[in-house]
Amino acid sequence: EEDTESAEDTNRKESGYGEEQGVENEGVSFEEEDLSDSQIAEESQTSSGKEGFFSRKKDKKNPLQEKVEALNDKVMRQMAEFDNFRKRSEKEKSQMFDMGASSVLTKILPVIDNFERGFGMLQEEDKEDAFTDGMIKVYKQLMTELESIGVKPIEALGKEFDPNLHNAVMQVDTKEVESGHVAQELQKGYLYKDTVLRHSMVAVQQ
Repeated sequence: EEDTESAEDTNRKESGYGEEQGVENEGVSFEEEDLSDSQIAEESQTSSGKEGFFSRKKDKKNPLQEKVEALNDKVMRQMAEFDNFRKRSEKEKSQMFDMGASSVLTKILPVIDNFERGFGMLQEEDKEDAFTDGMIKVYKQLMTELESIGVKPIEALGKEFDPNLHNAVMQVDTKEVESGHVAQELQKGYLYKDTVLRHSMVAVQQ
């Protein structure tokens, strides 16, 4: 019996030792869990602090970078101004050329008038003459070259009177055209591109 009791005591002691050890282990486990939560909070704060630091560094521009951007912006503005200046210069140059060309072409128009006036006086038999044929060819060549640079006659006969193109010198009463339309063309007018070299001299239907 004593041996039996001794064995039971031994078992109880062993059992009690195991319970105490379990309690101690549980305490250690709780401490580890608390420590783990604390570490997570500290790491979160550290990470947040790093993000804020890098964000501040990112927001703050490098003075050298700002200087480069300012110089680049200045260069771009100067290039745009130069391009506008170049375009204005080309336009002014073109306008000056057109003014000079208009002045020269205006002096040629009386020569064309003389050609056409002479052709109007020709008889049918004279048109077969070699000299006359040569003059007609010269006239046609001249008109072709003028047309190639933008010179063309103004349409007038039968058109509605336009003060921008026509110069009315008289009124006539005829049934050939409607009122306010050109009944006769007394002198041909010409355009150079979009500029009037000479207005058409016309008679307008009443």
